[in-house]
Amino acid sequence: MSRSRRRNPIWGICISSSERWCKKTWHRRFRQSERQTLGTATLEALEAHLPVVEREVSNVWAMQKDGHGYHCLSDRAALAEWRAARKGKTPDECAVLKKRWMHKMMGK
Repeated sequence: MSRSRRRNPIWGICISSSERWCKKTWHRRFRQSERQTLGTATLEALEAHLPVVEREVSNVWAMQKDGHGYHCLSDRAALAEWRAARKGKTPDECAVLKKRWMHKMMGK
């Protein structure tokens, strides 16, 4: 997938690259509460059983990536230039680093 690229420059706001652990914990809590409810219910209660609501066991705003942000081309160029200026020692090296950062930010 070396040629895959991001169609929209939108990605998570926080540092975390994935919400995998948050989703695993949420699903674990969801399944546990369902098992407890179904294990203690009588036959009459099972007929009227409603599944657990997602908001009872999780909070979207408490996860690691709590939103998405749009990064326009000028913002990405400024960030790439700043990073290249910090790492590069010569103007040629800075130009190569800036190009690499711009390419990296549009990769998946």
